[in-house]
Amino acid sequence: MNITEIRSQFPILDTRVYGKPLVYLDNAATAQRPQSVVDGWKDLVEGANANIHRAVHNLAAQATDAYEGARNRVKTFINAPARAEIIFTSGATASINLVASSYGQLFVNQGDEVIVSVCEHHSNIVPWQLLCERKGAVLKVLDVEADGRLNPESLKKLLTDRTKIVAITHISNVLGVVNPVKDLVSI
Repeated sequence: MNITEIRSQFPILDTRVYGKPLVYLDNAATAQRPQSVVDGWKDLVEGANANIHRAVHNLAAQATDAYEGARNRVKTFINAPARAEIIFTSGATASINLVASSYGQLFVNQGDEVIVSVCEHHSNIVPWQLLCERKGAVLKVLDVEADGRLNPESLKKLLTDRTKIVAITHISNVLGVVNPVKDLVSI
């Protein structure tokens, strides 16, 4: 992995702050865009700016094709079973809020449980706190091990038949660790 080559793909990283090259570490809040995304966005805005799935005119058809093409590429990239499983939002925070206010509102009830970890970003704690308050559910917190990682055995101890959601980070922006998410998900 050539870090210089990767940095060169992000125009904002040419910025200097206090005379030094910008180092941006706030991707959990706002991820910077590579030039290919900036160019794609510019092409869409300049050439096919219209509502998707809402009209039959040419620009709307082009915008819809671009949107559905992106969903197909993401489906392939993450090996999703169906394109319908790919839902775009403005970011991870909006996605978490969408799940909390849709799935959570429908399937989480009084006495049910939601599990988060102690190392979650604020955006993956507050929606669950609010949901639990609204629904009378219990918010449980999974602790981390000495190395900062989540322990699948600790998760097993927290799970009950009342657990409806486990919302945990794969790669922690708080501790900088990669959690054993495959093991956690299999539980």
